Amino acid sequence: MLEKSWALGEKFSERYKHHEGIKALWETKWKFPCMKGVYPFHDGKYEDFVPVFEYLIKNNINDGYSDAYTEAFFPVCQALDKQASSATSSRDYAAASSLYLRIACLYRIARFPYIDSPKKWKAYELQKAAYLKVAGNWIEPVREEIIPHPNAAGADKTTIPLYVRTPAHASTKNRVPTILLLTGLDGHRPDNTQRTHEFINRGWACVIADIPGTADCPADPKDPRSPDRLWTSVLDWMGSQGVFHMGNVVAWGLSAGGYYAARIAHTHKEYLKGSVAQGAGIHHFFDKQWLKRADEHEYPFALNRALSQKYGYTSEEEFKEKAQKTFSLVETGIVHKPSCRLLLINGTHDGLMPIEDSMLLMNYGSPKEARFFPDLLHMGYPFSNNTVYPWLEDVMA
Repeated sequence: MLEKSWALGEKFSERYKHHEGIKALWETKWKFPCMKGVYPFHDGKYEDFVPVFEYLIKNNINDGYSDAYTEAFFPVCQALDKQASSATSSRDYAAASSLYLRIACLYRIARFPYIDSPKKWKAYELQKAAYLKVAGNWIEPVREEIIPHPNAAGADKTTIPLYVRTPAHASTKNRVPTILLLTGLDGHRPDNTQRTHEFINRGWACVIADIPGTADCPADPKDPRSPDRLWTSVLDWMGSQGVFHMGNVVAWGLSAGGYYAARIAHTHKEYLKGSVAQGAGIHHFFDKQWLKRADEHEYPFALNRALSQKYGYTSEEEFKEKAQKTFSLVETGIVHKPSCRLLLINGTHDGLMPIEDSMLLMNYGSPKEARFFPDLLHMGYPFSNNTVYPWLEDVMA
């Protein structure tokens, strides 16, 4: 079979330098964003991570999926937790809040790249607990809602955990525009501090949901129709609450969540005023040729192990052989349906979800809107938010 020509160009066949090991990952990919406090180190502090990565490098712990990797973060978290407890006892709540956010960030990186072991689950549960000690006490707090899933079928679980944040003025007499935020492969509900601030500052509520096959999501990861049942239950629940303006709801899917943002724009267009699919992989992403090389692209660790589990497969090979036929929005005909307004955002050199997928969506169904950032990587960072927020403001006006 002839190799496809990809927009990624020569980089498609490259093994990115950070895959040489934990030292290369830290020095060539993660150290700079850690110093700047940007994804995936938002809410964190550089000084907390230095001893962790020194330990990992010294002990040659290169496998991010391993317990040894995850456990390396726990001592720093435990030390900071003692400081946070002391600050709380002293009623220094500002210091305690900062410390708990730092702890949550450490646990986030500890449970990377995918929650697939008891140690990863422990890190995630501790992350959520630390995060809600802060976010649950904001003037406009983040609260966890465990809602029923009346549309559950097959292997779906019957409750849906959500994070919800509403502006202070929201009420049954003053319903507010709302963002339904669909998370990613490794970015979950407690990883969206700045986004929720942005929403609240604009007078919008937000409902944050994990996507199938990740974190606490109850949807059967193997069933391509499970997300449709999930979003129906979530949106119907939102409509029953009386504070969300159901004529002004926009979905925003991040990374792996971009697939669901593109899908929901077609399957639930009557619920939505718009949808943002950022970094979406909807067809070519599932191509065997793409997946064969994806382990060595920009993801910090090998990608296919996480993806195969996320989509409910028992092996990476089975995932590569079967996923496109089962989950592609082209193969399943979803793209032929009419959609709500749909904004497609990505960098043209995305090594996780090929830019070809965002381009492909332009060829089907309702007209789409798009902004592609030349030569930038996954999600079009750091410039993409400068497009997304104005678009949201326009749609939700």
